[in-house]
Amino acid sequence: MKMVIAIIQPEKLPDVKKALFDAEIHKMTVSNVIGCGQQKGYKETYRGAISEVTLLKKVRIDIAVNDSFVKPTVDAIIKGARTGKIGDGKIFVQDLPECIRIRTGEEGSEAIG
Repeated sequence: MKMVIAIIQPEKLPDVKKALFDAEIHKMTVSNVIGCGQQKGYKETYRGAISEVTLLKKVRIDIAVNDSFVKPTVDAIIKGARTGKIGDGKIFVQDLPECIRIRTGEEGSEAIG
């Protein structure tokens, strides 16, 4: 079992969701987050005052998958999120030692579904 975590541009979320659904991946958790990477933020002017914004709005997608779904999940995220420009995001794949479905008590890969 693996946990796939993707940090993407907010405007790419509909494209990523469509690519995931096309790949038969329907279970995910989506959160709004802020952070910075190579983009390093930007400067904006508000009422004549210049302020530097270093934390940018991003979307985090968490998807728990069985090992056979890792590659299709990663490929779908890349397909939906890639623009070829700086700031497209990152994908992290981590081991998931345990998963328990609360409703039934199922454990492991059966709980992920």
